[in-house]
Amino acid sequence: MTTLPTGLIVSCQALEDEPLHSEFIMGRMAIAAVQGGAKGIRANSAKDIQEIKKQVAVPIIGIVKRDYEDSDVFITATMKEVEELIEVGVDVIALDATQRLRPNGVTLQELVHAIRSIYPKQAIMADCATLNDCIEADRLGFDYISTTLHGYTKETNGSLLYHDDFKFLKDVLHHVSRPVIAEGNILTPEMAKRCMNLGTYAVVVGGAITRPHQITARFDEALASSLKSS
Repeated sequence: MTTLPTGLIVSCQALEDEPLHSEFIMGRMAIAAVQGGAKGIRANSAKDIQEIKKQVAVPIIGIVKRDYEDSDVFITATMKEVEELIEVGVDVIALDATQRLRPNGVTLQELVHAIRSIYPKQAIMADCATLNDCIEADRLGFDYISTTLHGYTKETNGSLLYHDDFKFLKDVLHHVSRPVIAEGNILTPEMAKRCMNLGTYAVVVGGAITRPHQITARFDEALASSLKSS
């Protein structure tokens, strides 16, 4: 199993409806992230990952986002996506580790069992939303547990990782034994530092670094509120 480095991991992703959607752009984004000090890259789709691997030599967390009609799970939802990531040789495969059923009614435990049976040396990461997700992922033997989906599911909608001085992250760290990776709405270097100081193994930062339309929107919102108040 490849061990992820501790420290900063940068998520280089752009979906089809976003202005930077292109494997070439994601490859250049990864170069910039590594030049800035990123110890690893998180990336979506075989095409993007293939290009990123040509450009940088740091570990890669790979996912495949794909919508299915019979499930709300869309991050590496089935063995099809797992096999696509195996084929391009990612260091860690991240998958939705919520308790929601996957396509065709497959449970998380069944998917993890299939991965471990066929690819026993492949490192896997649990993208979790709730504390129970994290505890179950720990029990199932994921190599890494991440807070990626906290705030992005029906049960956690509206929650933010940094609420109440990262209380959710603290609870996760207290209840699981596997390395914990903080991810989700980490917007500033100070937030990232706080996560590390609390005891996380690594921090994944995405939109605050690699999505200029989101960064611009935050600046615009701040200026708009300032103009209203004046």
